[in-house]
Amino acid sequence: MGDMTNSAVDFYPKNQRGESNHAGEFGCSLDELRSLMELRGSEAVQKIQDTYGDMNGFCRRLKTSPTEGLAGNPADLENRRLIFGRNFIPPKKPKTFLQLIWEALQDVTLIILELAAIISLGLSFYQPPGERSEICGSAAGGVEDEGESEAGWIEGAAILLSVICVVFVTAFNDWSKEKQFRGLQSRIEQEQKFAVVRGGQVIQIPVSELVTGDIAQVKYGDLLPADGILIQGNDLKIDESSLTGESDHVRKSADKDPMLLSGTHVMEGSGKMLVAAVGVNSQTGIIFTLLGAGSEEEEKKDKKGKMQDGNMENSQNKAKKQDGAAAMEMQPLKSAEGGDGEEKEKKKGSTKKEKSVLQGKLTKLAVQIGKAGLVMSAITVIILVLYFAIDTFVIQKLQWLPECTPVYIQFFVKFFIIGVTVLVVAVPEGLPLAVTISLAYSVKKMMKDNNLVRHLDACETMGNATAICSDKTGTLTTNRMTVVQTYVGDVHYKEVPDPDALPSKTLDVLVNAISLNSAYTSKILPPEKEVGLPRQVGNKTECGLLGLVLDLKRDYQTVREQTPEEKLYKVYTFNSERKSMSTVIKMQDGSFRMYSKGASEIVLKKCSNVLNAAGEARVFRPRDRDEMAKKVIEPMACNGLRTICIAFRDFPGSPEPEWDNENVILMDLTCIAVVGIEDPVRPEVPDAIRKCQRAGITVRMVTGDNINTARAIAIKCGIINPGEDFICLEGKDFNRRIRNEKGEIEQERIDKIWPKLRVLARSSPTDKHTLVKGIIDSLHGERRQVVAVTGDGTNDGPALKKADVGFAMGIAGTDVAKEASDIILTDDNFSSIVKAVMWGRNVYDSISKFLQFQLTVNVVAVIVAFTGACITQDSPLKAVQMLWVNLIMDTFASLALATEPPSEALLMRKPYGRNKPLISRTMMKNILGHGIYQLTVIFTLLFAGETIFNIDSGRNAPLHAPPSEHYTIIFNTFVLMQLFNEINARKIHGEKNVFDGIFRNPIFCSIVFGTFAIQILIIQFGGKPFSCIPLQIDQWLWCIVLGVGELLWGQVISSIPTNRLKFLKEAGHGTQKDDIPEEELNEDTEEIDHAERELRRGQILWFRGLNRIQTQIEVVNTFKSGTSFQGALRRQSSVTSQNQDVTNISSPTHVSLSTPNALSSPTSASAATAGHSRREGIP
Repeated sequence: MGDMTNSAVDFYPKNQRGESNHAGEFGCSLDELRSLMELRGSEAVQKIQDTYGDMNGFCRRLKTSPTEGLAGNPADLENRRLIFGRNFIPPKKPKTFLQLIWEALQDVTLIILELAAIISLGLSFYQPPGERSEICGSAAGGVEDEGESEAGWIEGAAILLSVICVVFVTAFNDWSKEKQFRGLQSRIEQEQKFAVVRGGQVIQIPVSELVTGDIAQVKYGDLLPADGILIQGNDLKIDESSLTGESDHVRKSADKDPMLLSGTHVMEGSGKMLVAAVGVNSQTGIIFTLLGAGSEEEEKKDKKGKMQDGNMENSQNKAKKQDGAAAMEMQPLKSAEGGDGEEKEKKKGSTKKEKSVLQGKLTKLAVQIGKAGLVMSAITVIILVLYFAIDTFVIQKLQWLPECTPVYIQFFVKFFIIGVTVLVVAVPEGLPLAVTISLAYSVKKMMKDNNLVRHLDACETMGNATAICSDKTGTLTTNRMTVVQTYVGDVHYKEVPDPDALPSKTLDVLVNAISLNSAYTSKILPPEKEVGLPRQVGNKTECGLLGLVLDLKRDYQTVREQTPEEKLYKVYTFNSERKSMSTVIKMQDGSFRMYSKGASEIVLKKCSNVLNAAGEARVFRPRDRDEMAKKVIEPMACNGLRTICIAFRDFPGSPEPEWDNENVILMDLTCIAVVGIEDPVRPEVPDAIRKCQRAGITVRMVTGDNINTARAIAIKCGIINPGEDFICLEGKDFNRRIRNEKGEIEQERIDKIWPKLRVLARSSPTDKHTLVKGIIDSLHGERRQVVAVTGDGTNDGPALKKADVGFAMGIAGTDVAKEASDIILTDDNFSSIVKAVMWGRNVYDSISKFLQFQLTVNVVAVIVAFTGACITQDSPLKAVQMLWVNLIMDTFASLALATEPPSEALLMRKPYGRNKPLISRTMMKNILGHGIYQLTVIFTLLFAGETIFNIDSGRNAPLHAPPSEHYTIIFNTFVLMQLFNEINARKIHGEKNVFDGIFRNPIFCSIVFGTFAIQILIIQFGGKPFSCIPLQIDQWLWCIVLGVGELLWGQVISSIPTNRLKFLKEAGHGTQKDDIPEEELNEDTEEIDHAERELRRGQILWFRGLNRIQTQIEVVNTFKSGTSFQGALRRQSSVTSQNQDVTNISSPTHVSLSTPNALSSPTSASAATAGHSRREGIP
């Protein structure tokens, strides 16, 4: 990394580099500190000793105190920021509006339209010589009116103008999306605070305010915000994989390896560090500066690299290509140094490997519709050209004369424009817009419901959730711990005892054990309001115990002052394996005493003595332990109390015990007391859980608590109801049941347990991860489960990552948990998850509403343009009118229908699941029903309109004929029918009252009225560009009546039962593994689940051969059975790894291949592809 840093100096802002030279007021310069942070281990310790003497000398040079910290003087802090830099890494420059416009112009359909418009413009300015209509045939139309030929350019110009409109709308949408995403990022960053010592006081400050010389307190679960040097540490272990790629945790200590790097995670222990390098000078900052400066070259390289290597992706183009919401997840550039940029890439919101449920369905649907549109437009153009050719050259027997060529070309261009128009209307380019608007709107509103969404698609996936695995503490309960029962000196007190009732010896030991053997960051502060409860800061269980000390009329602060943190001899911090915490202190006589506390059944097993009523130790035998478990611990646990055992052990001063031999040290303890801590259930939780159950979501509790406590809380919450068939398990039983004789986890065994499992107690983070993975990978039941998980601890990271949606706690959650999550609950409350479900379902419904509306317009417009073109050689709806219709139905309708607020009714139905199609049979009935009405009206007007309204027919008009009243009425009626159908589209489940709650959505109302107003202006004043002519009032009234007919017809359709219409098909099924674009899989293979690692490149040829056979078999079977042939056409993606189990989940035949040789037999043709593609952090 050394050479890298030197080059990074060049990118450093010049003024700040200059500052480092006159850093004379501090004893070390910026460059010195930067090079010091490059060193590791003993090298670093040696360098500090050689240069500064020791850490105290180093602190003196930086004008700070290891115990008091900085004084906090604003001038001094500002001076440090000037010399050593701010703790801020400037983000990559956002794309400019012009870049976004350029990206929007890359759309294929728009390019085709632009070309057509330019050719049309060019030809309209070309004047062919002399009289030509006789020679060139009557198809050229009648004699043109004066000035008509000059107006030919208008159509081309109007198409260009509407293209510009579409481009600006798209670019503006992308721009606001990026802006919103950056706002979200900065909000997440602002929320991250860090504990520092200033003026002897521990205070929380935003990470960006840290300066070089600060003394920061580091604890379990922190994400380090700057580089620093450890002054004092207790059992500190760091996960440096984000910088070094080393997965093992690195043990840090002041005398062996004191270097702490920004962007790394604290996995265990606590300590104090001196901040040495911040912002762009920290290790992460240096890498970032390199990335930022390298981005231009990287882009150039990418363009060349694409020719040679398919894996390279220019991230900027990629963000645009991704459908809808995923574009929001701006992909940062990959760093050339492999893992180095990985850490911050995750921060920017790494895209999930599996497309979200909705995205997968939408992509599939859009492709299907696009293909259909392409075919229709091609047929339209071919028919028009053939008709013209036969009419002119066969029927009229004319020659193709050179002077007629421009005239004929003009006709061909007109036909081409009609064809493109059909395509434009058929392709639902409004889909990505609707998805984005709907998601962005929901994310904004979810913020108010205490859901901070980090990954956009999580909010929609949440609507499909079928299972929630929730923590107990703090999520289902208030996380306000109070000791309500104690067992001290052989007496079980049902409430906190009077201090006089306890032996003074026991009381002293108890107070010391609680005060010293807890993180010094845990404390109880006076209430903020006069009537409020005291504030608990830090670990809530420890605060509960400190509360007991205060209830016993003692002060823990004085005990801590006598033994400050740096005097603690050794600390075994709490972790999920130990389930206990111990602190060793040196007594005045040179001997040692260790205080221990932890889960009662675990600590009691290590106790061989117990303090009796007189405060003396008596022997504690296994049968005494069993009796205590029965008479004390179980009754406490059955009341929903968490039981904690407090114990101690004395060691002689010499020989000094081997502190690293934990198993020997944590034995022969003397039990002081067992306390029962109550954590009351949040009042709103039972109701929230009832709503979840009603909505078809199973809630499971996964907790580290005793099984009796967990069961008692689960009953209070309503997770389990008496008389139901359910299982409650402890972690060890769960493990025993799911593993075979060899100790391997088997999916079939998990499948027997999880459907009934409601409570998993005494579980480790690995158990949680196993359970989540087991449920997600299960084939039990008709649909794949969508699992949400809540977590707050560092060790919950793997489970949060594995889950479809990970919720981290905003208040109690560690930085590591937040980093792994998709949504952060800013109030740590379970009922906020229910709101997320509601918003998720609302997004899904909004998209369905939009689809129902848009597909009706698509079907009608395409058929009208197609038949009109074939019968009358001219589309009744002109290109510019079509683009206006497209604008209404894409941009405006997506805004109107995607911003419907959610209602409680959404929680009354079961989740849709992964394979439920986007377009249900009810929606298909609505689409076809309204399509039939609109087509009937339009064809009646087209072929009989002139007689009904007593006007001139607009059919068979010459090439540059003026607009006709006839076609204006058709256009106007068409638009008004869409407007009224937009109101129908608000309901997708066959409800009768389409006006229900319409005024709760002001955006919808204003868009409908706004569109209507613009339509009036277009008809009355649009003139030639819109091919319109002003209409009379009676004609207007007829158009409106035909529009309102849509609402009445909607009532007729909704009264026809869907199940009678057997012929209706569904569309837009769930995504299969194969629909994931290759580049997404290649993006970073190491994050991909084992199941989705496919066979090596050499075997891809086999795969292709098999695939062809398989596709043919599937197509044949499909036609036999008459089902829709989803998944018949597959695309292979080439990802690494040879002998992983490759199981096909998408096709009905489940054949799994375990070894590469299985491929050589043709019978295994149905083993198409790997199973679930999941975003997975390998634990």
